[in-house]
Amino acid sequence: MPTRKIKRGYRKTRYILYKETLIDYKEQFWSFLGSFIGIGLISYFQNQSFSHQDVIYLIGSFGASSVLVYGIIESPFSQPRNLIGGHLISAFIGVSVNYLFPDAIYIAAPLAVSLSIVFMQITKTLHPPGGATALIAIIGTDKIKELGYWYVVSPVLTGVLILFFTALIFNNMTSSRKYPAHSTYHKRYQKIIQRLKRNN
Repeated sequence: MPTRKIKRGYRKTRYILYKETLIDYKEQFWSFLGSFIGIGLISYFQNQSFSHQDVIYLIGSFGASSVLVYGIIESPFSQPRNLIGGHLISAFIGVSVNYLFPDAIYIAAPLAVSLSIVFMQITKTLHPPGGATALIAIIGTDKIKELGYWYVVSPVLTGVLILFFTALIFNNMTSSRKYPAHSTYHKRYQKIIQRLKRNN
């Protein structure tokens, strides 16, 4: 009996992995186009406003957000509340911690990331790249640190809104993609599991 359960679990896992690794060229096309335009717009504003040495608008966590909001659009982490709220909360915490411990990076860095995770969990805005946004406020260039709480507004809010509005356009260009996805992510896996149960 336990062997049968193990085999059934193995078959379910294989099926889910198979579904997740299917190559869908249309999905890849829209993921590429959305992320290209989103990051491209942020880069354009960066280039118009600052010299190449002072990369302020184009923070690294936006790259990670692009993977979520253009590549895994059904994920709970990719939804607007998470994208916008996660970055803003993390940016605010990062700046605040930097003010409290300006010369103690070994305290400031882990504290900013850890507090960001907890506050994103409390507010149900968990967005993994938010941890990087908090960290950038601690380890970023002097230009970023000089921004103080303006860091929350620009580059963070400005960049996040660019990613969001680009996602709204390009993630809804076809009937097969819907953003925001709401609870479709969970429903999809429930359908897969129900189908597997019927087959067994």
